[in-house]
Amino acid sequence: MPYLVTFAASARRELRDLPADAITRLLPKIRELARDPRPAGCKKLHGYKNRWRIRAGDYRVVYSIDDTNESVDITRIAHRKEVYE
Repeated sequence: MPYLVTFAASARRELRDLPADAITRLLPKIRELARDPRPAGCKKLHGYKNRWRIRAGDYRVVYSIDDTNESVDITRIAHRKEVYE
């Protein structure tokens, strides 16, 4: 059963404001999170209980996973220089 992928309002705005080539690289990876919320190459973020990140070029998608409700909540999408601020 696929996971439900949701976006925080701020993450939706961040995605909308990215360059078109970055969006083209990110969308397939975001869709893949519905099938596998822990794909190859994902990393658990230190200092957080349940935060993960995937990368696509110079951009990062930060998200949390709720295995009980089978959902993925994307909280941040930004360039690698500013995503962890």
